[in-house]
Amino acid sequence: MKNLEELRKKIDVLDLKLVHLLNERAKKVLEIARIKQKKGENSYDPAREKKILERLLKENRGPLSNAFLVEIIKELLNNFRNLQKREKIVYLGPPATFTHLAVLNVFGKRANLVPAKSITEVFIVVEKGQATFGVVPIENSTEGIVSHTLDMFLDFDLKVSAEVMLKVSHHLLSKGSLKKIRKVYSHSQAIAQCRHWLEENLPTARLIEVESTAKAAELAAKEAGTAAIASDVAASLYHLKIAANHIEDSLHNFTRFLVIGTEFARRSGQDKTSILFSIKDRVGALYDMLTPFRKYGINLTKIESRPTKRKAWEYVFFVDFLGYKDDEKVRKALSELEKDCLFLKIFGSYPVGD
Repeated sequence: MKNLEELRKKIDVLDLKLVHLLNERAKKVLEIARIKQKKGENSYDPAREKKILERLLKENRGPLSNAFLVEIIKELLNNFRNLQKREKIVYLGPPATFTHLAVLNVFGKRANLVPAKSITEVFIVVEKGQATFGVVPIENSTEGIVSHTLDMFLDFDLKVSAEVMLKVSHHLLSKGSLKKIRKVYSHSQAIAQCRHWLEENLPTARLIEVESTAKAAELAAKEAGTAAIASDVAASLYHLKIAANHIEDSLHNFTRFLVIGTEFARRSGQDKTSILFSIKDRVGALYDMLTPFRKYGINLTKIESRPTKRKAWEYVFFVDFLGYKDDEKVRKALSELEKDCLFLKIFGSYPVGD
C-alpha cells in the first residue's frame, strides 16, 4: 500500500506538469493564431500536423503504442487548432455517416461541423466562402471511385488540402432480432460492400437503397422488421441494437476522403499531387501523355477517365502521383505534359494520408 501511495503521488506531480505544459503550449498556439490572422491564413495546416506526428512517433520509446499516441496527439492538435479559430467545416451528411466520422478524425468534435445534403452542395458552400473546408468521399478500396466527386473538380476551382483514409466497419443495426428482419436499408456502396454476408445470412430480405447510412438507421428505428447497414455511431444516435458486427465482405475495407478548400497545402515532404487533363483524340495519345511521368521517375498512384459531359466521346483524365507540385521533377513533367493537352489543371498537392 505504501508503494501504491508513493506511485500515485508521483503521478499527481506528473499530472500537474502536464497541465502547466499544455497551458504553455496553448499560449504559443494563441500567439501563432494572431500571426496567422494578420496573414489571412487558416488554422488547419495538414503538412505541419503531419510533421509533428512523425517527429513525436520517431521519439516514442513506449510503453505507449504508436497507435495510442497518435490518438492522443490528434485530439490535442484538434483542440489546439480550435483554440486558434473555430473553422466552419461542411461535409456530406447527415451526422453518423462515414464522412462524418472522417471529419471528426481530421477536425475533432469541437469544430463547427455542418452537414450538407449532397457532394455538389459541399463544393458550392466552400467556393462561396460559407465554410473554410469541405469533406467528401472520393473512393472505396473495394467498390472504387466516387465519380460525382471527380466531376465536381471540373466545375469548381477548389483545391484538395488533405486526404483521409478511414477503415470502414459496417454493422447491421435493428430494434429486433436477426430472424425478424425482412428489409435492409443502406447506401448503395454499403450494400455492395456487404453483399456476400447479406446473401448468406438474410437471403430473403429486401435490400433498399437510400441516400446515406444514417438515413438507413433513421428508417430502421421507425419500422418493425427492418434493419440498417451503418456505423456503430449511428446505432448510438438512433438507439438501435447491433444485430451483427463487422458484416463487410472485405476485412481491408477503407474509404478515402478529401478535404477541399481554396488554397494548396504546404509541402510536407511526403506529398501527393492530383491533376486533371484533356487530350486530343488520336492514336497513342494517352500513352504519350504518361511518358513524362516515366521520364522523370514519378510514381502514378491512380488514373481515371470521365466523360466531360460537354461533347460526345470527349474524356478528361484524373491522375494522382507522388510528389509536390513545385518539386523540380514534377514541374518538368507537367510542363511537357501540358504542351499536348487541350487543358491541364492541378487541383491538389497535399500530404499523403496515413
